[in-house]
Amino acid sequence: MGIVKSKLLKQISKSFPNFSKKDVEKVTNIILNEIKDSLKRGERIEIRGWGSLSTRIQKSSIRRNPKTGDKVAVPTKKVIYWKMSKEMFKKINDEKE
Repeated sequence: MGIVKSKLLKQISKSFPNFSKKDVEKVTNIILNEIKDSLKRGERIEIRGWGSLSTRIQKSSIRRNPKTGDKVAVPTKKVIYWKMSKEMFKKINDEKE
C-alpha cells in the first residue's frame, strides 16, 4: 500500500510541531510540484539516500485487451523510472553498513 498525501502531511507535522499545518502543506506542495515539473521537462531528480527519478520513452506497441482479447494500439509515451539508492537497498534488505 502506498502513502497518501494527507498521512504524509500528518507525519511531517508530528515530526516538526513548531511549523503550522498550513506551512507544512505549502512546502510539501511546492516540493511535489517541482518534482512533477522537472520530470515533465525531462530532467533527472536525485534525492540522496532515497533514489533518483527520471523519464524514459516507451515505444508504441500493439497490445491485447485481456478482457476481450482485442488488439489495442498503445502510442509512444513517457514513463517514470525510479532507481533506489544503495542506502535504501541496504535498509530494505536489512544489510548492515
